[in-house]
Amino acid sequence: MAPRLQLEKAAWRWAETVRPEEVSQEHIETAYRIWLEPCIRGVCRRNCKGNPNCLVGIGEHIWLGEIDENSFHNIDDPNCERRKKNSFVGLTNLGATCYVNTFLQVWFLNLELRQALYLCPSTCSDYMMGDGIQEEKDYEPQTICEHLQYLFALLQNSNRRYIDPSGFVKALGLDTGQQQDAQEFSKLFMSLLEDTLSKQKNPDVQNIVQQQFCGEYAYVTVCNQCGRESKLLSKFYELELNIQGHKQLTDCISEFLKEEKLEGDNRYFCENCQSKQNATRKIRLLSLPCTLNLQLMRFVFDRQTGHKKKLNTYIGFSEILDMEPYVEHEGGSYVYELSAVLIHRGVSAYSGHYIAHVKDPQSGEWYKFNDEDIEKMEGKKLQLGIEEDLEPSKSQTRKPKCGKGTHCSRNAYMLVYRLQTQEKPNTTIQVPAFLQELVDRDNSKFEEWCIEMAEMRKQSVDKGKAKHEEVKELYQRLPAGAEPYEFVSLEWLQKWLDESTPTKPIDNHACLCSHDKLHPDKISIMKRISEYAADIFYSRYGGGPRLTVKALCKECVVERCRVLRLKNQLNEDYKTVNNLLKATVKGDGFWVGKSSLRSWRQLALEQLDEQDGDADQSNGKMNGNTLNKDESKEERKEEEEELNFNEDILCPHGELCISENERRLVSKEAWSKLQQYFPKAPEFPSYKECCSQCKILEREGEENEALHKMIANEQKTSLPNLFQDKNRPCLSNWPEDTDVLYIVSQFFVEEWRKFVRKPTRCSPVSSVGNSALLCPHGGLMFTFASMTKEDSKLIALIWPSEWQMIQKLFVVDHVIKITRTEVGDADSSETQYISEPKLCPECREGLLCQQQRDLREYTQATIYVHKVVDNKKVMKDSAPELNVSSSETEEDKEEAKPDGEKDPDFNQSNGGTKRQKISHQNYIAYQKQVIRRSMRHRKVRGEKALLVSANQTLKELKIQIMHAFSVAPFDQNLSIDGKILSDDCATLGTLGVIPESVILLKADEPIADYAAMDDVMQVCMPEEGFKGTGLLGH
Repeated sequence: MAPRLQLEKAAWRWAETVRPEEVSQEHIETAYRIWLEPCIRGVCRRNCKGNPNCLVGIGEHIWLGEIDENSFHNIDDPNCERRKKNSFVGLTNLGATCYVNTFLQVWFLNLELRQALYLCPSTCSDYMMGDGIQEEKDYEPQTICEHLQYLFALLQNSNRRYIDPSGFVKALGLDTGQQQDAQEFSKLFMSLLEDTLSKQKNPDVQNIVQQQFCGEYAYVTVCNQCGRESKLLSKFYELELNIQGHKQLTDCISEFLKEEKLEGDNRYFCENCQSKQNATRKIRLLSLPCTLNLQLMRFVFDRQTGHKKKLNTYIGFSEILDMEPYVEHEGGSYVYELSAVLIHRGVSAYSGHYIAHVKDPQSGEWYKFNDEDIEKMEGKKLQLGIEEDLEPSKSQTRKPKCGKGTHCSRNAYMLVYRLQTQEKPNTTIQVPAFLQELVDRDNSKFEEWCIEMAEMRKQSVDKGKAKHEEVKELYQRLPAGAEPYEFVSLEWLQKWLDESTPTKPIDNHACLCSHDKLHPDKISIMKRISEYAADIFYSRYGGGPRLTVKALCKECVVERCRVLRLKNQLNEDYKTVNNLLKATVKGDGFWVGKSSLRSWRQLALEQLDEQDGDADQSNGKMNGNTLNKDESKEERKEEEEELNFNEDILCPHGELCISENERRLVSKEAWSKLQQYFPKAPEFPSYKECCSQCKILEREGEENEALHKMIANEQKTSLPNLFQDKNRPCLSNWPEDTDVLYIVSQFFVEEWRKFVRKPTRCSPVSSVGNSALLCPHGGLMFTFASMTKEDSKLIALIWPSEWQMIQKLFVVDHVIKITRTEVGDADSSETQYISEPKLCPECREGLLCQQQRDLREYTQATIYVHKVVDNKKVMKDSAPELNVSSSETEEDKEEAKPDGEKDPDFNQSNGGTKRQKISHQNYIAYQKQVIRRSMRHRKVRGEKALLVSANQTLKELKIQIMHAFSVAPFDQNLSIDGKILSDDCATLGTLGVIPESVILLKADEPIADYAAMDDVMQVCMPEEGFKGTGLLGH
């Protein structure tokens, strides 16, 4: 089928030769493309939107032919959630609890620990009632032991593929969204479990943690002088092995037990010698537990960064570990076999994923435990401790070769070894009856859920089959051919064929024209179907209105025909009008705006293109998509605000404007041509008078302008030095020829100068407005000293002669003056300066306090950061256009922010009366206009602006700077006004960072390891570990 634009042109080609009044039914049907050839499946690859008879590619392909029943629903097979035979049960990851799940699986496969926990008495007896469990109430374990019991029972006998450990995690008070240190979790939980079980009466339960995990070593110190040996015995539950600089596990163990020399300042005080002596110290292993936990210290504290980092070095370990050479006491077997490898995937210490490779003690086979997913590790060569990284690291080293029975891992952080015994493990660990009953009940719930899901799947299949038959039957009858037909929207047909969404009633309102018939322009989104199919659709799904052959709109076709003919005629008319405009107008003519004449062809084109705009907007919704009424009103209002043809010479009163420069006289012939395209345009014959109201206003305006010019000239002549800012008095250098100086606000002077310079554009200044310089009590807000320095920009000093003139020219609300007097005799006189009115100390102090407080208690204020090198040159890579020195920056900062120009918005705080609480709004408004302007920092190109608050810490600011400059916090050296900012915990307010401050950033060498950047991203908030959780007794 031809492209849509070609179909559009072909549908209206007849309009070139047919006048609007000659439009027939045949032309209407051609415009609606009734008789276009329908497309054939297989030939047409996709739906032709320009052809209403094309019913190919609307979604029918999924229904034709045989269909897989699984495609009729989006419900997974519930049997996929069922535990497979001879497999283990997984644990749901609740967000970031994979580290908990790995340890739970390792502890579950410790058969002795599981057996001991099952022997623990439970409060479940309170929950039992009669012959079984209360049906209406779910079981809730009360203690950590009960949670672990129930979890182990479910892991052993549940029918589910995975279970939810949220009860256990909640009981410990762990944050499911924050990943914690797995090694620390293991230590704390074992300590908690040992403490809990130690209260049990059964010795097999009471001592299980010590029996399984507890060993003993001694710190032995030997005096080199007398040979005296002192021991300090200590129990351990895991050995923490340093892996830096080592490649094999045995090397790590040897370093752990290596002898240390105590010499020099580190000498040992020998009680036998009664003096400090050189000595040696080492650790002696005295006894080893059944389960030996070896913690590989992959996560270490980096002194340079101040954060933890991960060591991604390979460590080799064997499946059989002989610990006999490392144990002091002879006798007994100390041969261990590997039973679990705990793995951390990821290059960062603050992110990643935890997985466990665990050996089944009963079958001897290895399994990979990855939260919900558990898979048997098979293959010719076992790859223990090997997992692909979540993200590649630039510093990856090559994996060393491993011999038979040995493995190498760069992600293993804990190795669990079990003491090798000749006895076979007990394969029949029975779940206690009360726990088994709870498991059976959970299994019953699971089976009910499976049945419910299976039934829902069956219903979806049955519904899908019925829909399949309906589609197969109806799709064959959709084409209308020559029989009676109707129109239905393509969108509705596609949703009818979409199995994922329920079919809604048919809604054809969006395709109606202003005559409530089918709009010709909407034919591209409509499809012509047979009346038979339409009857079935409306009977099953409802809706409307039905668009039959009577819905073809003759009025719209005729109007479109007229518009198209005008478009074709437009170019010829444009040439004709241009020729008419060149000729001199003889006799009467018509006024046309010059702007309208310049753009009339473009306006005509836009108007013709938008002829059907009202019809498009008149439809409210289509198949549930509702147009926003407010939006359409706003769009219509904007369109109305745009000037139409010849409206550029309308005055505000709707009459002909008085300015002849904006209009031009055209002939009657030219106007008649233009009127064909703009029949509603304002018409102004050449004899039409201009607007009388505008003439009156113009005369008044001219009179006012003359008056303003006269006033401005008089005031400029009366106060020449004030206007030109010449010969101004200065408080710091008091003039000798006067003892009195008057004060007005600088804002008044600036506004008056604006008026004198441009009297026709600015309003005259009538009042001095000195109340802005006074407090609510009528007292002056400035001291004599402040008016000579920081407040000098807020006031203007006036000579007595000028003041007399100001009193004549302006309304003076308050007189403010400074008088110089001599106190004392002729030999020892002292000059004093007295203000009238006098200073109000309370309000002055309140103003200063509030200004300081505002600078320390701000929210969402802007500060600026400069990145510099050697305190001189701005880094080219982050700001290539910027090359200024830090000294220049500081000078700019001082100029932009003079002393004393503080934030003026304050409330009176130190005064008890109601009058003071009201504050002085005139003064604040004045301060906002004057002070805010001069206080604003002018941002230099390349400088970064950051939004900060006074209560945020320096560390949080460094995180913001890292995002802006890609410099890690530990590489940032920040300073302000020469003061180094180093306390990461201090707030910006206490560090003296105020709004508009400029902070200098000197960066150390950039980070090459992006994993370190990831670490920084993760430690934006202070690390609290397991603080506040049940592991610490809270």
